[in-house]
Parts: sequence; C-alpha cells; structure tokens
Amino acid sequence: MNVYVVYDSESGHTEMLAKAIAAGAESVKDTKVHLKHVSESRPEELVDMDAIIWGCPGHFGTISANLKAWIDDLGIIWAEGKLINKVGAVFCTTASVHGGTESTLLNLITTMLHQGMIIVGLPGNIPENALFGSYYGAGITCPVESSPDSPPNMPTESDLALGKALGQRVAEIALKFCRV
Repeated sequence: MNVYVVYDSESGHTEMLAKAIAAGAESVKDTKVHLKHVSESRPEELVDMDAIIWGCPGHFGTISANLKAWIDDLGIIWAEGKLINKVGAVFCTTASVHGGTESTLLNLITTMLHQGMIIVGLPGNIPENALFGSYYGAGITCPVESSPDSPPNMPTESDLALGKALGQRVAEIALKFCRV
C-alpha cells in the first residue's frame, strides 16, 4: 500500500510534522511512504497512491502559496476523476494561537473533497489528540520567536506524536479500503 505525503515548509516546522506523519504511516505493516516537498512533487504521482496527505504552514488562515499552486495543477487529474475514493488527510502549522489552524485545515480538506477523496481526521478520544482537539487533521502552533536571536520554536514531542497518530490512522484506514 502506498501513502503519499506532500508538504510545503519554509522554516522547517511543517517539514518536521510531515516527517512525523510519514513515520506514523510507515509503522503500519506493508505501507510504503513517499515523502516529498511540494517543489519535488509531481501531481501525476498521486494516481498510483492509496492515500494522500498534504500540508503546509497556514498563511493568514489559508493554504500557503506554494502548496496552493501545486493543488491548482491537479485540474487534469480532477477532470479525469483519478483521485476519487482515495483516502486523504491534511496537516498544518501556524505561528500563533488562533492563527488560523482550523481554517487552514478546512481549506486543505475542501480541495480534497473536490477531488472526491475520503477524508480521515483525528478522533478526540485518541490519547495524542486529547489536548489538541485537532479533529480535521494535525494542526499545531509553533509560536513566532520573540527576537531574531531566539532559538526557533520547533514542534514539541506532543506535536510530533499528533502527526504520527494521523499518519498511522490514515495508513490503517487506507489498508482497510485496499483489502475490500
């Protein structure tokens, strides 16, 4: 079974989360993960995937320009219905609390719904999500540094555990679909 994780990342925050998601998916037996930065990803690669997870930093409550441009290139695949019934999930990072995490996740989900994909979120009763309430996908906040000399506020272990949980859940759900 193949899981495709594509991400945009500017400061490394979203890349760390993408890698955690990939690790969670890889923990499911018989799962091969294809992890790509949006600049390395070609839309036609999605056709042979069983599950697709995409994410980016949230920019003012919506999708980053790089990932949005890549999504916009999915028009031919959409017209041919090549992503219909593929399992999908989303993730994002934001720089501030109430900085648009949920709206970014919902914008990312909307593009998957237009493709006819089956969306997988994170139930609130899994231990990794108990504090986050990130039902739409993995959404984390890495606050902006207070000064240029401050160390970067990278994702915490709890943040990365949320990503791993999403990756694992997507792979498990996709595997169930593959066996049908």
